Amino acid sequence: MRYGIVLFTSDRGITPAEAAQAAEQNGFDTFYVPEHTHIPVARTAAHPRTGDATLPDDRYLRTLDPWVSLATAAAVTSRIGLSTAVALPAEHHPITLAKTIASLDHLSGGRVSLGVGFGWNTEELADHGVPPNKRRTVLREHLDAMRAIWTDEEASYTGQFVSFGPSWSWPKPVRKGVPVYLGAAGTEQSFTWLAKNADGWINTPGEGDIDAKIAMLHRIWREHGRAGRPEIILLAGRPDPAQLAAWSESGVTEAVFGMPDKSPDDVRAYLGRLAGKLGSIAP
Repeated sequence: MRYGIVLFTSDRGITPAEAAQAAEQNGFDTFYVPEHTHIPVARTAAHPRTGDATLPDDRYLRTLDPWVSLATAAAVTSRIGLSTAVALPAEHHPITLAKTIASLDHLSGGRVSLGVGFGWNTEELADHGVPPNKRRTVLREHLDAMRAIWTDEEASYTGQFVSFGPSWSWPKPVRKGVPVYLGAAGTEQSFTWLAKNADGWINTPGEGDIDAKIAMLHRIWREHGRAGRPEIILLAGRPDPAQLAAWSESGVTEAVFGMPDKSPDDVRAYLGRLAGKLGSIAP
């Protein structure tokens, strides 16, 4: 089982480049950042953790662009994977986003994966022209369009929300595609969408009944004729040896730990302590 780190980026504290460099130096496998383009002041959409319009963290207002953040991280690292937990591709035009992600993958030597979400903030999505009842459709079309650009020499796509004629676009991703992981609650609906459109699952913070949800994901994955097993990336709290061992046994491929919202020195010290604890846990 791999170990990853997620930084809730903002315009204060440690930078993504510093955090990714420290994570790589301490042996972590993947570095994740989130995305919100903006937070509308007037909202009715409930945050999944608070249950109302209240935000649990002011960093939602201050989130850095994920692709700029990961580009700075790529420039000072050589091994660690670069990903999002999670990005919102429905809020971007897929032609330009495909170019951005492919360029980052090319320049980083093929280290990019893409964690995506449907988006809980329907007012934010609406400002990007996404109807709240079409979030899943828009995300699927944007991913399909980007995959066409990433893999086809002459790419084209026709859908309800995205259409473009035969086009050239380079660079292509190093692996002729970019792995896509769905960040969503573990439900039958989400896993069915995942089995059709993604390569793995990122759970939501505080999600329970993980074993049952992993079993459901594996069942739905098989029912849709998918080969092998999906990637399963779980957000962890403290490094609990029993929990990590159980996760590994049940098919979890990566446990991801958050960084504290503290000074750069404090964050680097935290990563060192965390790496030491994880290193003492037998695989």
